[in-house]
Amino acid sequence: MPPTPSHRGSARSAAELNDAIRALFPHRDARLTDEQREEYHRLLAELDRVERGDVTTAA
Repeated sequence: MPPTPSHRGSARSAAELNDAIRALFPHRDARLTDEQREEYHRLLAELDRVERGDVTTAA
């Protein structure tokens, strides 16, 4: 199992992260490229940290 990444502060809110995730899917049958899939997983991980309260959002 890869090591857990260190906590990085996020200036993005859950709503902003959701918007970024939705933007990867311009229509419901969209297929992601490998790069987009990696970004999707990064966004999901960041969203998870925000929802758990592991990061502080910028004021």
